[in-house]
Amino acid sequence: MNIKFINIALIAALSSATVLFAAHPETEKLLIEAKKEAGEMTPKQLKEKIDKEEAVIILDVRESEQRAEGQIYADDMYAITRGNLEFEILNQVKDKDAVIVTYCRGGSRGALAAQSLRHLGYKNATNLQGGLKGWAKAGYPIETGLGITKLTGDE
Repeated sequence: MNIKFINIALIAALSSATVLFAAHPETEKLLIEAKKEAGEMTPKQLKEKIDKEEAVIILDVRESEQRAEGQIYADDMYAITRGNLEFEILNQVKDKDAVIVTYCRGGSRGALAAQSLRHLGYKNATNLQGGLKGWAKAGYPIETGLGITKLTGDE
């Protein structure tokens, strides 16, 4: 399949007009607090950890149908929807000292997920700044059902 078509399709999927949180002041306050409490890791920082093969768990908290947009590949990764996180994570990740980086499409649900992980005792849980969109915009690879692709500046 033409790589340019894959890139265009990926951009369209990531830029779709679905708005999970519609800029309500209460929601914004929750997100600010979650990001403050759990912190955020930049795409560059995460990419460096993956490249150096550092111990890091990548946790995709998007809904299953959104995973068709692609995923960040790492040796140790899990996909648990945000709605099931608190019910499944304790069975999946036993090490409460593990570095866990959550992500969603744009960073909001990932921030709330990282905050919840902190409340569950995961000391090193944090969120990927900008989510999958931020990762893709930084030019890092996304694994899709059609292979691995990157967004480039000429798309």
